[in-house]
Amino acid sequence: MLMNIIVFLIVGGIAGWLAGLLIKGRGFGIIGDIIVGIIGAFIGGFVLTTIGLIGLFGAGIIGAIIVAFIGAIILLFIVKLIKKL
Repeated sequence: MLMNIIVFLIVGGIAGWLAGLLIKGRGFGIIGDIIVGIIGAFIGGFVLTTIGLIGLFGAGIIGAIIVAFIGAIILLFIVKLIKKL
């Protein structure tokens, strides 16, 4: 149980940090990266399941990071669009 939570936080942190680098040019700090990555994991899982591509990335930690990264990019892109309004 504790190990699952630790892996979840690590995946979220890596995905959030990578998405922050791509969209913003830098990360959001450790807590911000984890939050963006965790929310991104939910968004990525939902979007990729909906369009039928979730199986493309495989199981395991690398697949989880990729899905969370895609979701985090979607999240940051939407936030960036809203901020421009």
